[in-house]
Amino acid sequence: MAEENQEIKLPQGQIGHESTVLPPSRSRKTTWPEVVGLPAEEAERKIKEEMPGVRIQVVLPNCFVTMDFNQQRVRLHVDSSGKVARPPKIG
Repeated sequence: MAEENQEIKLPQGQIGHESTVLPPSRSRKTTWPEVVGLPAEEAERKIKEEMPGVRIQVVLPNCFVTMDFNQQRVRLHVDSSGKVARPPKIG
C-alpha cells in the first residue's frame, strides 16, 4: 500500500531546527480492503482476529456517523444487502 511506505514529517518546532522524520508504522494494520464484499459478520470476525479488542460499528446505507476519531473503533459501511461496501479503517 502506498500509505504504508510514506514517511511522516513532523512540523518544525523552532526556526533553525530540522523536522523529525519517523519511519512508517508497521506494527498495526489500519485498513482492511480485503473484506469488501463480505457479509458484515464475517468481516467483523476477520478484523477482530487481527486486532483483538477493537469495537466494530456497522453503518447502514444513508446513516450519519460522528466525525470523532477513535483508535479502538472500526466502522463497517454496508450496502442494502448487508455486505461491506468500502474498506473499513480505524477511526
